[in-house]
Amino acid sequence: MSFLLKYKQIEEEREIPDENYTIKDLLDEMELSPQTMVSKQNGELVIEDTVIEDGDEIQLVQIIYGG
Repeated sequence: MSFLLKYKQIEEEREIPDENYTIKDLLDEMELSPQTMVSKQNGELVIEDTVIEDGDEIQLVQIIYGG
């Protein structure tokens, strides 16, 4: 079971380590803060507790703060 990860210049197929693997687990693995990221699952905005399913496309977008 795998999913497609898109983040910045990365576009790669990744294995799903267990059946309850969430967006938060992915962010933790990549050492990214959920407070600075927007996550999309198959084009739809999702929360970090969303479980990643086989064949999903997960896109991570960094939020840019400024003033």
